Amino acid sequence: MSTVSVNVVTPDGAIYEGDVEMVSARAQSGELGILPGHIPLVAPLAVGAVRLKNDSSVNLVSVSGGFIEVRPDNVTILAEAAETPSHIDVDRAQKAKERAEDRLERAKQEEIDFKRAQLALQRATTRLEVAGK
Repeated sequence: MSTVSVNVVTPDGAIYEGDVEMVSARAQSGELGILPGHIPLVAPLAVGAVRLKNDSSVNLVSVSGGFIEVRPDNVTILAEAAETPSHIDVDRAQKAKERAEDRLERAKQEEIDFKRAQLALQRATTRLEVAGK
């Protein structure tokens, strides 16, 4: 089966490089499924897990926003932050999730930035999902 080259890059450097059969990512406009030969496209990414399918395996990468650039033979993800499962500190992510949930509860009574707390919860939940927890 044909493949597409994928690069996931953050300001700190490359997170993932390889050839895959399919890329699934959540753009701000909705879910994208990218196969080799896909039409060129640039889209802003939402917080979520990028799924990289190759043969019968699926690799996950947690991304916290950024952009995806698609070309027929290459996909580049420029992420604000990204982590593979082996680089996720599960305890830290669980504590971040709990803090975000607490802030969302308090936002109902106090002057807390609700949107910021929601994004923090999405990031923590995605990291835990990618880590398999």
